[in-house]
Amino acid sequence: MNKFISAEQVNAAAEAVRQQTKHQPTIGLVLGSGLSGLANEVEEADIIPYDQIPNWPVSTVPGHSGRLVIGKLSGQTVLVQQGRAHYYEGYSMAQITLAVRVMRALGIETVIVTNAAGGINRNFTPGDLMLISDHLNMVGMAGENPLRGPNDESAGPRFPDMTRPYDPGLRQLASQVAEDAGVALQQGVYAYVAGPSFETPAELRFLHGIGADAVGMSTVPTVIVARHAGIRVLGISTITNKAILDPDSDGVVSHEEVLETGALIIPQLTALIRGVLARL
Repeated sequence: MNKFISAEQVNAAAEAVRQQTKHQPTIGLVLGSGLSGLANEVEEADIIPYDQIPNWPVSTVPGHSGRLVIGKLSGQTVLVQQGRAHYYEGYSMAQITLAVRVMRALGIETVIVTNAAGGINRNFTPGDLMLISDHLNMVGMAGENPLRGPNDESAGPRFPDMTRPYDPGLRQLASQVAEDAGVALQQGVYAYVAGPSFETPAELRFLHGIGADAVGMSTVPTVIVARHAGIRVLGISTITNKAILDPDSDGVVSHEEVLETGALIIPQLTALIRGVLARL
């Protein structure tokens, strides 16, 4: 397994994508667990299975289709990552962020990332949408930052600023679109953990205490690499389950629940993303 990804590997993957599509996408969409249905709305779509792209990690998780869908959506030319690979599947940080490096090589300057997350904020309920205002990179703070290793100065600086990982202009636009469409939109901080086990009540109480509103097992590595490359990012979490902070609770959390709630929230997420795309 490659711990790091070279510029040559990124370029080979990007060239393979170019050879299989007639489109020149300007916006990237990354769809999380149970959210792949949005890709079915892409028009004039060219579909590229991940196993047809060199060096590309193949997702092994239910709810992640494992293909690129490139075409038109709400007046924009988009590249949709229908399913993603995760660190807990055994891939390196460099491998799970290859997709966003390829997006940059293809000329994409804006990325919308979505995920399924557990709601830690007590005011959140399953079915809510949360605009990500900031994140806690628990994995990266422990040493596994996706930018660890040799730095390609042509891709971005050695020490990129992360003061505003989620673009303020895009967040404001999303808030306005949600208000106009009558879509309820929470805002909050997303905590990234490695998984694949769900968090214990003690871990969730700790995350709540340090400012997390939601928790999940993806997104943050992609965002860091995107910002390193100068790509603007909009992040949206679907709150698919209520985090259980009480160890004496009878409740349980399952991936099936995540997928079921994700399917129910697709219409709201679709309306929000389509509205944002239409106004970009």
